[in-house]
This record gives sequence, structure tokens and C-alpha cells, in this order.
Amino acid sequence: MVRRALCVLAPILLAACAPVGPNYHGPQSALVTRPAVSGPFVSGRDAVDPAMPLPDRWWRLYDDPVLDGLIEQAFAANTDLRVADAHLARSMALLGEAHARRQVQGGFSSEVSEQQRSAEQVLSHVQPHERPLYDMGITVGYDLDLFGGIRRGIEAASADSEAAQAARDLVRVAVAAETARAWSDICNGGSQMAAMEQIIATQRGDLALNRQIVAKGRLPAFEAEKRQGAVEASRARLPQIQARRRNAAFRLATLIGRPPEEFDPGWLGCNRPLALRQPLPVGDGAALLRRRPDIRMAERHIAADTARVGVAMSALYPDIRLGASIGSTGAVVDRFSPLTNRFALGPQISWTINRSAVRTRIAGARAGVDADVAGFDGAVLKALREVETTLSTYAADLDRLGELEQAQKAAALVAEKARKLRVGGRIGALPVLAADRDLALADQAMADARADINTDQIAAFLALGGGWEGRP
Repeated sequence: MVRRALCVLAPILLAACAPVGPNYHGPQSALVTRPAVSGPFVSGRDAVDPAMPLPDRWWRLYDDPVLDGLIEQAFAANTDLRVADAHLARSMALLGEAHARRQVQGGFSSEVSEQQRSAEQVLSHVQPHERPLYDMGITVGYDLDLFGGIRRGIEAASADSEAAQAARDLVRVAVAAETARAWSDICNGGSQMAAMEQIIATQRGDLALNRQIVAKGRLPAFEAEKRQGAVEASRARLPQIQARRRNAAFRLATLIGRPPEEFDPGWLGCNRPLALRQPLPVGDGAALLRRRPDIRMAERHIAADTARVGVAMSALYPDIRLGASIGSTGAVVDRFSPLTNRFALGPQISWTINRSAVRTRIAGARAGVDADVAGFDGAVLKALREVETTLSTYAADLDRLGELEQAQKAAALVAEKARKLRVGGRIGALPVLAADRDLALADQAMADARADINTDQIAAFLALGGGWEGRP
């Protein structure tokens, strides 16, 4: 019997040398193959360094030990990262389950029961005897996977696990950027508060002097009232800045796994903006495509669904399993005797007759691949757009900062000359106060511009997809 079965299976075994379905070779016709996609970026060329690749831990470019420590804490305790780790572990477990299908499957069963057959079921009116029965056996089976359905399933599970890894890396990128942004908002808020307090101080000096002049009848009363209104308007901005700083501290606390009320009050002592002392290292489009986790995740989805096409196609062919079983079934008094012992050995073939349903599933699987390719193209375009727009904004804000620096230098020069003239008795106090006020306003504009620059830099680092490569 076994020899006859092997003779029947031999032609099928020889024919089934490779798994059915398409082999994955990467998205050959996708946008990623175009030269323009891999070239240098067109925006912000004077503000960036295209020859320098983005470092793994880009936040260390700021040379801020506090920021370094905060990001490491976020990597260790952030709840979004913990969720991503759990999803990755689940994906790896599913991959292990897929690999287990290639192994020999076995089982053991045992049952003992007290039974009495129904007399009327066999048209008898004599009550049958009760007797104890047992059923015990061991079964072993192995799927030959001649047409590669299991192998394609393993390919799909492997690609899914790699996509889960990319998703975890994407969360890490976002956590690093959000932590840096929260810390930047705290520090820039401190700088903006200092600038606003300086403005208020100059306005108060101007108000006090004008009150003296009004008291002497040399100015109308509304001049002092106008300056009082300016002081109040400036003071009204302080609570907004303070609230933004505290909100940033709350965000930072939750990013590192703490409740908002457990933020470190020492964070609010920072009033120095983050400083990048070199051009922004960006590399080129080719490096971006290799680095962005969302692009890698989209590509792995194509690989997984391509393998699922093979899984669907394998249903067009017979599924052949080799199995064996041995056991004993019968009355307990005859246990393990020739009357109760049993065994079975031979192949099992199953084949789906409804071919139209199988072909419909194949068509659906192919459509899934087409959707993945479109999604992959979309991920590439999104990455390029995000980098180009952030670099364009960064370059514009750098130009603005340069102009403001010139204006601040001019205001500082005017204020210095006014003080010297005041000391020499050549001008009164009002021009000096006006020059100090202009300088304070220039300092405030500089503080706001530096905050925008930090925001642009962190947005660029996020768009470039940095921060996952050096994960622990």
C-alpha cells in the first residue's frame, strides 16, 4: 500500500520543485527607481551639508547633556515605544508559528468512559450491559508543502515582522523628535521670557520718566497713560509664555513615562536656545530612502503581500500530507490486546474543487500588492516633500535670523552711542530709553527667531528619519 502510494506521488514530487506564485524582487517600476528621487535636495542648499550623512543620534549635535539624558529616558520608558515593542514581539511570535508549520506535527489523546449503548437504536428491548471503554492513540503528520503554501506563508510572516520592526523604528524617530521639541520649547520659552522682561523694564523706565515730565506740566497726561498701557500689554504676554513652558514640561514628563505633575522644576531654569554649530547634515535622497522607517515599512508590506499571492495560488494544487497513527480502542478488559490495538499509515490528499473561489482570492491578493506599491510610492513622495518643505522653511528662517541679527547689532550700536551721549550731557534721558527699548525689541525678535530655527531643525531631523539606527 505504501509503495503504491509513493508511486502515485513520485511524479508530483518531481514536478513540485519550487513554490508557486511570484518571487519578490523589489518594486521594479516604483518611483524609487527614478534618478531624481535619489539625488541631492533642491531646498536650503546654503543652510545644509549634503555631503555629510545624518548621524544616528542627531540630537548630540546640540552638545546638550540634559537633552541627551532626556532622550535616553524617553527611549527607556516611553509608552508608545512600549506598545511598539509589544507589537514587534507579537509579530515575531507569529513568525515562529509560521515556521512551526514546517515541522512534524504530533498529538496524543486518551479517553476512558463508562458506556451503555441504546437498545432501541438496534430495535432491541433488552437492556445492554454497561461497560468501561477507552480510546488512546498517538498521531504524527507532516505536510510535504509541495507547492510552497507554507513557505510563502513564512515569507509573508517574515516580511510582516520586518515591517513591525520598521514601525517600531518609526515610533523611536518620533519620540526623539518630540522630546527634543519639548526641551527646545522650554529653553526657548525661557529666552523669550527674559527678552520680554527686559522690554517691560525699559517700558517701566520710560513710564516713570514720562510721569515726571507730566507732573512738571511739560507733557499731557495721556502720554503717561499711553505708556502705562504699553507696559500692561507687555506684561499680558508673560502668562502665555509661562503657560507654553509649563505645557512643554508636561509633554516632556509624559514622553519619559512620568505623570505631568512629576515634571522636574529644574527644567524651567533653562533659558538658552539649542545651538547647532554646523550646517544641517542631510545627505541626499538615496540616503533618505534607506533611512526612513516608513519607506522601509511600506516596502516590506509589498514583500508580505507578494508572498500571500503565492499562499493563495497554492490552493489551486493538492495539499499532500504524510501521516501515521497508532493506538488502542475498545473495552478496558481487552486493553492493549490484538482485539483493540490499531494503526494507520499513508498519505492524505486534499484539493479544493471550487476553483473560482480560489482564483478570486488570488485576484484579491494581487490587488493588495498593487495597493502596496501605490502606498510605497506615496511614502517616497511624502518623505521627499517633507524634507524639501522643512529645508525650504529652515533656509528662509535662517535668512530672517541673519537680517534680525543685523538689526539687533544696529540697535545695540545706537543704544551704546546714546548712553555715551547721555553721559556727556549732549542728550536727555528719553532718547536713551527709546534706544534701550528698540534694543529690547530687537532682542525679543531674535529670541522668537531662534525658537523658530530650533523648531525647523527638529522638523528637518524628523523628516530625515534619524534616530532609530543607534537603538539599543
